[in-house]
Amino acid sequence: MKQYLESFIRYMDDERGLSRNTLESYERDLIQVLEFMKARGIDSPDQIMRSDIVLFLQDMKQAGRAASTVTRKMVSIRSFFHYLSKESIVGQDPSLDMETPKLEKKAPKVLSIEEMEQLLAAPELSTPQGLRDKAMLELLYATGMKVSELISLDMGHVHTTLRYLHCMSSSGKERILPFNKVAAEHVDRYVHEGRDKLTRESGDEQALFLNTLGGRLTRQGFWKLMKKYAKETGLEKDITPHTLRHSFASHLLGNGADLRSVQEMLGHSDISTTQLYSSIAKKSMKEEYDHHHPRGSIRSLS
Repeated sequence: MKQYLESFIRYMDDERGLSRNTLESYERDLIQVLEFMKARGIDSPDQIMRSDIVLFLQDMKQAGRAASTVTRKMVSIRSFFHYLSKESIVGQDPSLDMETPKLEKKAPKVLSIEEMEQLLAAPELSTPQGLRDKAMLELLYATGMKVSELISLDMGHVHTTLRYLHCMSSSGKERILPFNKVAAEHVDRYVHEGRDKLTRESGDEQALFLNTLGGRLTRQGFWKLMKKYAKETGLEKDITPHTLRHSFASHLLGNGADLRSVQEMLGHSDISTTQLYSSIAKKSMKEEYDHHHPRGSIRSLS
């Protein structure tokens, strides 16, 4: 059955344009499925029955695999058989209408406002890197954007005078996000006092946030900075780059912001994802932001 798996992976690569990590995940899952079937004497996809798939999933559960792992394997199985059915390799899709196990959504981990203030105060503002880091942390907490969106920002994407930015998601969807005066002033200070000192002749002229070599800061680079500042401030929570995004949403909703406005700012397609943070009444996004964000009413640095 190896040839069918190989052709499926090529199809997912060529037709769907999936990332290498996703393709490798599909391949690992399906190798495990096919090995299970082979041990049961099944050597062709058209011999696999729905009951065989059920037994495989039960075997995963009995082995103590996490619900998320079992769900992912079910997704891989359904994609594989959808392809085999489409290519007429199997006459009937045994996974058709099989339910994917539902996962319990856990509330995201967030920092308290006091802990958030500690983290924001950590960068040393006497260095170009410190000015950059302060601007990044303030902007993340001010907008709730993802780290991948933050490091993708170019100089022309951020408008500090009007206090809004153009944010592009990995799916190509653009959002226009407001941010507060404190974040605006720290971005301005970084641009005028710090960025030029990080710029190199062979660097990235468009990127807003640069590394010490003058290139665009990477997600991995930001992750190291987060760990560094969390350690320096003594925060014992397991902080990730997503922590600021979660904290942004939680603090807005906790202060009375409208759920739909926060959903729009976060770019969630499904409001149930936003509901993990809270559920509140509706007002305009800009009014909600300026009125409810913990730093929205803070006076300017000057």
